[in-house]
Amino acid sequence: MSEATRAKLLEGALRTLTEQGIAKTSARSIAATAGVNQALVFYHFGSVDELLSAACRDGAERRVARYRDRLGEVSSLAELLAFGREMHEVERAEGYVAVLGQLLAGAQTHPRIAPATAAGLDLWIAEIEKVLTRVLPLSPLGEFADPAGLARAVAASFVGIQLYEGVDPEGANSALAALEQLTVLITALESLGPVAQRAVRHHLRRTAAG
Repeated sequence: MSEATRAKLLEGALRTLTEQGIAKTSARSIAATAGVNQALVFYHFGSVDELLSAACRDGAERRVARYRDRLGEVSSLAELLAFGREMHEVERAEGYVAVLGQLLAGAQTHPRIAPATAAGLDLWIAEIEKVLTRVLPLSPLGEFADPAGLARAVAASFVGIQLYEGVDPEGANSALAALEQLTVLITALESLGPVAQRAVRHHLRRTAAG
């Protein structure tokens, strides 16, 4: 029963964030959403901030686990970008984009939430870095990109677009369209023959050195 109650509170915290926002997320509102006594928030987690932190980690772990196998099948940069667009649509429809936005907003005024939010994002970054480490050597761009840094840049870009969509859906859609255009360019580079790819690498080396 204890584990079942804990799971209800974790789910209730995420639902409350999505439906009511960080400003209205409290022990009372979370307990009402979870259908339990609010005293159980403190019994299981000690504080609302600790519950939100645990919910953030739990939610991120479940979302990442959902996509891990699919990410493991990605074999090119173009596929990664295309998958990112697809995943964005799913996450938005299922409300996780709203949860992420509220957690990021809450981290500004609830410092104890910030480490858990960052840890949740790090789970995504780690999976993206695995993909980049695998596919970058196959691209003419491979030797000019740092997988770890690029993974954080990719994650930050998608988080930014997700949050941007809340205030300017048209602008966010334009940003995603621009990424699709980038996908076309990357696909063209990856489809070049060995001689052309060597020429691209040579040019990039000269540009980087100059």
